[in-house]
Amino acid sequence: MSTSKPDSAGAPSPMSQGHKRIETGCSDPWPRRIACITSETTEMAFALGLGDRIVGVSGYAVRPPEARQKEKVAAFTSVRMDKIRELNPDLILGFSDLQKDIAKDLVAEGFNVFITNQRTLEEVGDAILATGRILGAEEKAKQIKQGFFDELDTLASKTKSFPAKPRVYFEEWDDPLISGIAWVSDLIERLGGEDVFAAKSKGKVAKHRTVSQEDVISVNPDIIIASWCGKKVQIEKIRSRAGWGKINAVRNHQIYEIKSTDILAPGLSLIHGARQMAEIFERYFASPPSSPNVFTLAPNARSTFRERT
Repeated sequence: MSTSKPDSAGAPSPMSQGHKRIETGCSDPWPRRIACITSETTEMAFALGLGDRIVGVSGYAVRPPEARQKEKVAAFTSVRMDKIRELNPDLILGFSDLQKDIAKDLVAEGFNVFITNQRTLEEVGDAILATGRILGAEEKAKQIKQGFFDELDTLASKTKSFPAKPRVYFEEWDDPLISGIAWVSDLIERLGGEDVFAAKSKGKVAKHRTVSQEDVISVNPDIIIASWCGKKVQIEKIRSRAGWGKINAVRNHQIYEIKSTDILAPGLSLIHGARQMAEIFERYFASPPSSPNVFTLAPNARSTFRERT
């Protein structure tokens, strides 16, 4: 995590340095004008009940729906500096080491920047708390974190009766093949599966998680879940890869897609991906693998999912 450094004289409030705060007549020392330059931070700030303080969001933010009404100030690796200057936030929230250059430019402009870099489910919980603390909403953040993990535990409790752990290959990218990052691996294991490339999930950068087609054939997963960040998964392309016809997941029609917004953003949206993953595992044991079908999640899942064959 990183933030701009206070001056040597100290600061009377958390956001006293950097760009001058727009006066609101409020004595509240916490940030009043927040820019969220990722979908994760946008969702967290809104969940903390601070939507009225958010002046700008990432163009990739989709949750909650009201976030789409805010000014768009960033993509993932770029910001609209002119718009940031115009909105003059007193705190900018981001995520990932991939935003290090953005953070550097923003700090150079005099803005306060707070970046988290969570990789595991545990670190997602830490990021929720850290965000709540810096925004003056620590107690609410504790409740959100508890609710997040309570739902994961509820989903996990449904898989305890599985006769075995389905062996899962998660594909984050197709060329080169990139296996699942740590929080995805954590979800697989937590929900009753076995990540066939769990050791690679600990890699800090994507190139450490690359695998070959032969690697996947050799581990022979029971289930393949794909989520190609930023583009639609082509199930038939996966099925037709040379030699993949002998893989259990391909032979038994166990190839699925979970949208990247639900599984590749390490924040509260992971609950949507976790619900879908749990349903995939339940379906694997509940119906004959050779009988592909289309299904919709329960209403409280608030998203739809279908098996792709």
